[in-house]
Amino acid sequence: MKLVFCGTPQFAVPTLQAVLAAGHEVALVVTQPDRAAGRGMELHAPPVKRIALEHDLTVMQPEKIKNNPEFREQLEDIRPEAILVVAYGRIIPQWMLDLPRHGNINLHGSLLPKYRGAAPIQWAVASGEVVTGVTTMRLDAGLDTGDMLLAQVVPIGLEETAVDVYECLADFGAKLMVRTLCKLADGSIFPQAQDHSLATLAPILKREDGWMDFTRTAKQLYDRWRGFQPWPGAHTLLRGKKFIAHKVHVASETFHGEPGVLIVRGNLLMVRCADATLLAFDEVQIEGKRRMSAAEFLHGHQVKSGERLGNV
Repeated sequence: MKLVFCGTPQFAVPTLQAVLAAGHEVALVVTQPDRAAGRGMELHAPPVKRIALEHDLTVMQPEKIKNNPEFREQLEDIRPEAILVVAYGRIIPQWMLDLPRHGNINLHGSLLPKYRGAAPIQWAVASGEVVTGVTTMRLDAGLDTGDMLLAQVVPIGLEETAVDVYECLADFGAKLMVRTLCKLADGSIFPQAQDHSLATLAPILKREDGWMDFTRTAKQLYDRWRGFQPWPGAHTLLRGKKFIAHKVHVASETFHGEPGVLIVRGNLLMVRCADATLLAFDEVQIEGKRRMSAAEFLHGHQVKSGERLGNV
């Protein structure tokens, strides 16, 4: 097929590579503009742009696409059979949805209609799901509400973080997109409407999502820590300073006491959560200090059992 590919982060790279390897013509790659990052605020090209240039593909990086005559004219001149949208980061306007014969095909990082929105992978892990997946769908004007084309179930390991699942789904999604294009070409695909009553939302992550609420169980807090890697992570307050939990696990024992109370046993630092469960800290960092093991932190800060985490 003759395609236009819209994508920006690393998640989209395997799909672009797989589509090219399958012999499709990518007439244009559309990605977000280069952004300043790091201490020097140097401009960094998106991962999709870097891969596209390695393959000598034409790249456009429009700041806006809805009302952009030059961009619209270029797409209309290409006359793509399909537009692929993989983590592009822009709302696709109606004129783009209407342009190709096969529509705009999106790769979404969940089993729709579950986890519609900007952060489906993170929220699936944070919610303690043991399976997730990828879905190809035909975009419409709604938020991830279009007809589904194909789906692939993928298990989530009990210790996997969102970073691990992100990489796994990117690879599975690339293969699924190639299969979708093959079936679209030979007419053997049958779009299926979503059951909107089963939809759940996966909104863009905020810093406060990383706040540790000890009225949740240790397992719930552990799952949220896994889901919110690398950002916003998991944090609380200790002695009025920001306290970051870089690595945690669910302790095997229980303890009856107030949520948020610390328990120190030798080199073990744990916090009491809901239902008498305990969350153990493996690596931590307090405001103004470096990241360190819990044992090293206990040695340097003389933390005692009975101290509390949170807004106290």
